[in-house]
Amino acid sequence: MRPVAIATITGLALSLLAVPALAKDKVPPPPVKVIGEPINCVNVRNIRQTKVVDDQTIDFVMTGNKIYRNTLPMSCPRLGFERAFMYQTSVAQLCNVDIITVLQQGGGNVRGASCGLGKFTPIEPPAKK
Repeated sequence: MRPVAIATITGLALSLLAVPALAKDKVPPPPVKVIGEPINCVNVRNIRQTKVVDDQTIDFVMTGNKIYRNTLPMSCPRLGFERAFMYQTSVAQLCNVDIITVLQQGGGNVRGASCGLGKFTPIEPPAKK
């Protein structure tokens, strides 16, 4: 065999070995204690911070240290990597029918995938370490 063909075959083999490693990187978010029924909307004025957990999970930290976990109906590409998103709403609420857009950072904020939100589930704040 020619050296180019051997290098190509070796490169393909190494690429295929990397696929299972990437697949196992999808670790589910840590379990949380649900402390109430899911709601459709949260008041935008009460959102103090957002914490992107992964491509499908965002924790909304509200006034009074209340936390609502939003599990998106579908995985949102690059959300977990970028950990930044934007939304627009014409009312003072963010709801399960609203859309978020991932902000790709580096070289300015470039808009990425747009994804629908799920319901907002109240969870217990995690124990401080």
